[in-house]
This record gives sequence, C-alpha cells and structure tokens, in this order.
Amino acid sequence: MDSPVKKSILILCHMLFWGIQFYLIFFAYENLSWNGFSTENGLLHWASFYGILTNMVIFYIQYSWLNPKFFIAKRYTSYLILSTLFFLLVTGIESFIDYKVIVTNDIHTIEETSLFGLVLSWIFSNAILNLLFGVFGFLSRFQLEYVKSEKMKHELLKTTHATELKYLKAQLNPHFLFNGINSVYHLIGKNNPLAKNTLLQFSNLLRYQLYESNTTQISLSKELDYITQYIEIEKIRKGDDITLSYSITMENGELLIAPLMLIPFVENAFKHVSNADKSEDNQITIQIAEKEGMLHCIIENTFDDFKSHTNYGGIGLQNIKRRLAILYPNRHRLTIQHEDSYRVTLQIKL
Repeated sequence: MDSPVKKSILILCHMLFWGIQFYLIFFAYENLSWNGFSTENGLLHWASFYGILTNMVIFYIQYSWLNPKFFIAKRYTSYLILSTLFFLLVTGIESFIDYKVIVTNDIHTIEETSLFGLVLSWIFSNAILNLLFGVFGFLSRFQLEYVKSEKMKHELLKTTHATELKYLKAQLNPHFLFNGINSVYHLIGKNNPLAKNTLLQFSNLLRYQLYESNTTQISLSKELDYITQYIEIEKIRKGDDITLSYSITMENGELLIAPLMLIPFVENAFKHVSNADKSEDNQITIQIAEKEGMLHCIIENTFDDFKSHTNYGGIGLQNIKRRLAILYPNRHRLTIQHEDSYRVTLQIKL
C-alpha cells in the first residue's frame, strides 16, 4: 500500500466497516436486549457505542503497534505478554463500565438474574468480542505486511536481475568486439577491399549492439537479421575453409526476444570449428526457425579432437546461460552435446 490511491482505498474500507457497525446498532435493530441493556431502557445504544469504540481500540492497537512493533519484529515474548496484558486490561475496564452503567441506571430492572451472574456474563461476552477483534486486527496487519514483503522481494529481484543483465551484456560487448576485429584482421593483406567491406558490415553490427539492442526486448526480425549479417561476415572471413549451411525462418517477426540472446552460440560455432585440410570436414550448420511463438535453434560445428572443448565458449556461453535462466525461467530448454560434433539445441517460448 504505497500509492496515495491505495492508501485512500484502505482508509475508505476501514471507515465503511466501522460505519456499518454503528449503523446496525443505532438504526437497524429495535427492541433488543443484552445482559440487562435494552433499547427500552435506553442503555443498549450507549453500551454498544462504547463497546464498538473498545473494539476499535483493540483492533488498531494490534494493527498499528503490537503486530508491527513486536510480532513482525520477531519479539514474540514481548508481543505475547503485552497482548495478554492489554486484552485483560481492556476487557476489565469495559466490564467495569457495564457494571457501573447498570448499577447507576437500571439495577432495579434486573429480576431473575443475580448481579454477580450478570457481571460474569459481561466479562465472558466482552472477552469473546475483544479476542475476535484482536485476532482480526492482527491478521489484517499480518496480511498487509506479507503483501508489502512480497512486493519488496519482487522489486529487489527485478533490480538484481536488471543489474546482473547489465553486467552480463557489458561482458558480452568485449567478446563481440574481439571476435569481430579478429575477423577483419584475418582479411587485411589478403583482400583489402573485402576487408573494408567487412569492416563496414561489422560497424553496422556494432551499431545494432550499441544502440538498437540497448533495451530489454527487441523484435525477432531485427535480431535474426543481425545474426544473418554476422553469419555473412564470417562466411567471407572463412571462405573455402569451411562448409556452411544455414537457414533462418520465422512466422511472426513482430514477436519480441531479449537482444543478443543467440549470437554467442553462432560466434562459438565459427570460433571453434575444426581446421582440417578439406573444407567438407569443417562443417557448420545453423538452423533457426520460429513457429507458433516457439523459437527452435540448432547450431552445430565440427571440432578438432586435439583441442580441449571443456571451456568451449568461455565467457559468452556462461553469460548466455545465465541470461536464459533470468529472462526465460521455465520457458526455455538448452542442450549442449559434444561427441562427433559440437551441437547446441535451444528452444525458447517467446
């Protein structure tokens, strides 16, 4: 209950609840009697009035002081002692007032019930009502604190996730820059015009990463176009050294996806592809398809047996796993296999 609107609604609900109590006592019922108090002798309205006031005191002492200051603060012993003492004090005072009102105004109307029995009846009735309103005040505040606690946890989780994602993307940027510059480096001296063209394409990719992807979600069409451009750059750099096959399709390009979610897998396929003498032995297969809101990705590459692949992908792969866990909990499935080839299978529910 942080916003002024929510606070106003809460206050109105409290006013309505107590207003109904007063209305029922003063206007809704006639010819009522209770333990010596009745509408005929004019004492029932007075008894009901200070009875409701007593209930309000008990409710709000629990709601505003005992529960938040002691129970929520885990001072359970102090809470139990103070609640018990307060309950006995208020019940005793209320029952004493009942006694004084009857004795002063209407003791002669008491016929078949002894005064002692009447006092016991007042104490019992007042104790039951006070206990009910005390429990009601306790539960009302407990529920309010629980909602506030859950909201704070949610906000803290969101802030933590946002900070962590910002950190992960910051780590991804150097990884992307390193791979891109390395691609251009291999072309310089071999084919300078092609190196210039590749550098231009690389600048377009960098612009996408720095500016367009600087958001929590981006359209699937832009993300897949980015991946296509990256594949084309690597295709130029690798040339006839590899056998590349890729397919990228989508039914709905307006679907949203977290930016830079797939590129680490594509980068790793080119970075760690085998380096055999024959191009047909160095294979990269990339299949990305979106159908009915489900994104299916299969990225596979051959690798050299003598190369250690225990740290395959390095920082980029670790980051992407963490991002998937944060952004798509229970909405993604990632499988990585490295036997005859290194194969990444990823499904994301967009």
